[in-house]
Amino acid sequence: MNAILSRLPDWDVVARAAVEIALMFVIIYAILRFLQGTRGAGILRGLAFFLVVVPVTVLLVVRKLELRALDWLITDVLPISIIPIVVLFQPELRRALVRLGQYPLFGLFARSRVTVTREIVEAASVLSRQRIGGLIVVERDVGLSALTEGGVPLNADISSELLTTLFWPGSPLHDGAVVIHEQRVSAAGCLLPLTENPSVAKTLGTRHRAAIGVTEESDAIAVVVSEETGQISVAVRGEMSRDLDREALQHVLDTLFAETRTASATSELAKSS
Repeated sequence: MNAILSRLPDWDVVARAAVEIALMFVIIYAILRFLQGTRGAGILRGLAFFLVVVPVTVLLVVRKLELRALDWLITDVLPISIIPIVVLFQPELRRALVRLGQYPLFGLFARSRVTVTREIVEAASVLSRQRIGGLIVVERDVGLSALTEGGVPLNADISSELLTTLFWPGSPLHDGAVVIHEQRVSAAGCLLPLTENPSVAKTLGTRHRAAIGVTEESDAIAVVVSEETGQISVAVRGEMSRDLDREALQHVLDTLFAETRTASATSELAKSS
């Protein structure tokens, strides 16, 4: 009898562990809800994966195989290296964490983008012919509410006429960016973060640097029209495709939105299973 009782778990320890795990999930859930609709949500998802899932998985494998050198690196060296790494590579880590949080594993939304694409292509073509500068940002999974709060809220139906009017010379909002959220023009006159990437050509102007900057920190799509040349460019994931004609712009946007729909379909299948 004593042997059987000795094999039973210590219920105080089990209860304490259960409470700790429950509290941890409640805290993480509360933080995610607080950050929902902001760039911080994507960063937090990537950070949780990088600092919790990866180390725990690797550590379990290392200890199971008794790899002592790797065990020492993970438990002794890695913790004291985190702060210097974050300080030295802060911009690169921020972009990497945002991108990590954008994978289908973490879920993406899906909506029909036919109207959005058509109106953006038409507006960009008009702006290009007239040599009028413009910057249109399409929000996807990573929210841009922190940026739209600094602009003028519109919440208007999207149309090429509205987009063209907003960027027309003399318009009080023509210098800022227009942000599209859920197929509607969310805000105009928004200020975007400029890229800090030293490899970006110094000849690029503020609009192009802002387009690259916002796509480095989110999964947004940015369409830029150059005021000087009328050239149309698209930025996504911190990379820019330049000198696009109407057909090329249509193809690029269709491809990007198709990726979004595919990722969302994967997420919906996972939820229903």
